[in-house]
Amino acid sequence: MSAPGTAPLGIAVAGAGVIGRRHIELIQANPRTRLCAVVDPQAASRDFAAGLGVPHFASLDELFAGPAEAQPDGVILATPNHLHVPGALACARQGLPALIEKPVADSLQAGLQLAETLAKQPVPMLVGHHRRHSSTLQAARRAIESGMLGRVVTVTGSAQFYKPDSYFEQGPWRTQAGGGPILINLIHEMDNLRYLCGELESVHAVASNAVRQFAVEDTAVMTLKFASGALGSFTLSDTVASPRSWEQTSGENTAYARDASQDCYFIAGTQGSLAVPTMHIWNYDPQSQGEPGWMTPFTEKNIALDAVDPLQAQLDHFCDLIAGKAGPIITVADALQSLLAVEAVRRSIATGKTIALRDLALNPGQPEETLERLAS
Repeated sequence: MSAPGTAPLGIAVAGAGVIGRRHIELIQANPRTRLCAVVDPQAASRDFAAGLGVPHFASLDELFAGPAEAQPDGVILATPNHLHVPGALACARQGLPALIEKPVADSLQAGLQLAETLAKQPVPMLVGHHRRHSSTLQAARRAIESGMLGRVVTVTGSAQFYKPDSYFEQGPWRTQAGGGPILINLIHEMDNLRYLCGELESVHAVASNAVRQFAVEDTAVMTLKFASGALGSFTLSDTVASPRSWEQTSGENTAYARDASQDCYFIAGTQGSLAVPTMHIWNYDPQSQGEPGWMTPFTEKNIALDAVDPLQAQLDHFCDLIAGKAGPIITVADALQSLLAVEAVRRSIATGKTIALRDLALNPGQPEETLERLAS
């Protein structure tokens, strides 16, 4: 374990899958960090750790009971969804800061258990909604907050792409409950939409698994109502040949093929509209005569951006968190609000009804309990 601020911070990565290995690459490339251990029960991960020249442990308990030189300053939890909360609780017991991959939990109950534990035993925890560190998303939020669009009225969103068969072969858990695109991918989108447009009031959704026929959905379509009164629609699919997703349009992750001409969000307000991530904005021409309306010409421009790797920015922020220089940009409680939105989508699919987020309660007959506990 390093003395924060005096030497590279020792980071252990739990989970040596696709995202775990990406975190490891970033740790190795960052002068502020060093990889001190790999934690994963799979036999192949032992050889992987040996190739990196770092200790391997089958579990976090083994890591924490291991030699002093392997003890981390912080832990990145890149495990399957159902292990996020157990891993975070294990870190909390050690007083170790953790970066918890999204979703923060695979259920509201588990997430609230973690939030309540941290309320009693504060330990810095950052949730891996890495797009919060995106210069594109941050610029879009600033544009909306500045009033450039007027009052936001509608938002249209898309996360449509094709996951190859190898993706499911490498992680068979992705074919089972909790491993579909609603939890793996939609959780990002709900967090983005909350970040840009405010809290959600209700959702109505339908889903299908007709193409892949796994035990989880491969496609979902939903309508959204925000607390502000804005309305939205969102289409999600991991089985279509389409470039209209965040990864394929933003170019922030170079592992994905990019179509820079496409957008995945279109936000329309009373005074203008914004396409994201091209950051193309339309406003009425201030030189136009008469009352603005559908016959009034628009001025068009693009908002300039600084290129930022949000995962690298997230790692730098995690270092600041470990060193006590910053609080988490997204807390467990904040991330649970995004999980709450996803839970509303899932319940709408299951019941065929519109689900108001305020009606999601942990105990029957106690509406609003969940939201009150998250806000406390």
